[in-house]
Amino acid sequence: MVVNPASSLTERIRRHALSLGFSHIGFAEAGRLHWEADRLGAWLASGFEAGMHWMARDPERRCDPRQVLEGTQSVISVAMNYFTPHEHSKDFGNARVSRYAWGDDYHDIIGERLAALEEFIVRECPEARTRRYVDTGPVMDKAWAVKAGIGWLGKHGNVITRDMGSWVFLGEILTTVALVYDTPMADFCGTCTSCLDACPTAAIVRPYIVDAARCISYLTIEHKGEHPSEAAKMNFQSWVYGCDVCQDVCPWNSFALPTEEAGFSPRPWNIAPGIGELAVLEDEEFRDRYRRSPIKRTKAAGLRRNARTLLKQRESHTDTEPGTTAHRKDYGTS
Repeated sequence: MVVNPASSLTERIRRHALSLGFSHIGFAEAGRLHWEADRLGAWLASGFEAGMHWMARDPERRCDPRQVLEGTQSVISVAMNYFTPHEHSKDFGNARVSRYAWGDDYHDIIGERLAALEEFIVRECPEARTRRYVDTGPVMDKAWAVKAGIGWLGKHGNVITRDMGSWVFLGEILTTVALVYDTPMADFCGTCTSCLDACPTAAIVRPYIVDAARCISYLTIEHKGEHPSEAAKMNFQSWVYGCDVCQDVCPWNSFALPTEEAGFSPRPWNIAPGIGELAVLEDEEFRDRYRRSPIKRTKAAGLRRNARTLLKQRESHTDTEPGTTAHRKDYGTS
């Protein structure tokens, strides 16, 4: 029997990736993303990127990995489960931190594993050239994860895997080696609108489209400076860094399994931090507490700002009690 070299290499890469701790891996043929590029253009034209102006830089490069690494033939997409079964506090004096930021920084953990996978590829195929990304470069990681069959794009804008839900981090390796490619998965969201209905700020303006200016994750992480008055009136539901509401209500996350990666285990102070404590957190303590944590992205000033916004909302009763949901009608949004 004649063995297809590309098939054999693909399977060796797959096995090695799983041995490194990735929960999923898929392979897609490199090329320009066409309808994804059109959708990105429409999203940008609507101004939904808010202050993330880098999203509009060199869109052609973002939509074609061959412009990032010359000669790219394949995109290897990986996912790593980060779910832990811990629950957010419902104490009115405590803030909520997105699950993805409870433990160590995923950029470091996944980046190290991708580097090891790159080394394996080059050992197996010395002529290969590779480049890895973990949410850090001009690569549409969700689009490639979908093309590689890891999951489908949910109506909340996150990739959903059929066996573990959406609590996964994504990464990819571009390579000049031809491999055997996987088939994209069907969209299994069906008629479900749980994420749209539950979003406390109506940020999911329609299925698959998120307005960053209304998204709590954007407002607590990426937004620079004080919160605009309109945003400060939105129902933050105690979220001080990120927001998990759309994923918490997703039926597919009933399949979530605890991660095997110890680095994603929650740091004790991230489960239920006191809002008042965070509002006055000193820079030095912030650096000590959030070293090698995703939370360092918002910086100490940003975290204090978020906590102050929550305190003001409590005073004005804009924020509802943890565990409840304020729907679209509360913000005049149809």
